[in-house]
Amino acid sequence: MKNIIKCSLAVLVWQLAGCGSTSNETSTTYKSSIYNDPAAADSKVVQGIGIESQDILAMTDYIMSSIVSENRIINRKNAARVVLDSKYFINESSSRINKNILTDRLRIQLNEKAGDKLVFVGREYISMIEKERALKRSGTTDAGTIRTTNATAGADFRLTGRISSLDSVNANTQLTSRYHQIVFELYDLELGTVAWNGMYEFKKTAQDNVLYR
Repeated sequence: MKNIIKCSLAVLVWQLAGCGSTSNETSTTYKSSIYNDPAAADSKVVQGIGIESQDILAMTDYIMSSIVSENRIINRKNAARVVLDSKYFINESSSRINKNILTDRLRIQLNEKAGDKLVFVGREYISMIEKERALKRSGTTDAGTIRTTNATAGADFRLTGRISSLDSVNANTQLTSRYHQIVFELYDLELGTVAWNGMYEFKKTAQDNVLYR
């Protein structure tokens, strides 16, 4: 009789343990990440009326092609020195976007496509450069292995830009349309004139329920 009771208790404990482990396994089951083509617009994925990955890729590709076909910038005796960062790129639109995504991708594309026709000046890191130059000239470090110059590189052109938008909402359907206009300009840093400019525009309509971060 005692053996029967012991066996019954053992079975009960085993069943309870089994149920507990099944519950834990279920609660810790996760779905795998999904990779999406950044150049493709897919209605099955999160999509709204803001500036999205496919817009950034298409926009920078278009602007890059326009700049490399501009003879006043590319076909010069000496390679043009260009400052291309987001400092003077203004976002006045309703869309939230990290402007560095635009300028970084455009600079890298131009550096690859234009080759030795363009030289990019790193104004964003000028303090880092000046500190290193000061160390070399004070004798704290040697002069390095590249060269010694009297001054850092002056720039010929600088990229500026503006992102603007216009929204309209259908009061009946709650659909929102947003028109984007993105203007890119290269300014002559000596004369102050516009040496080149280009524009990219698009319009989207959807229910504005996507959060951009």
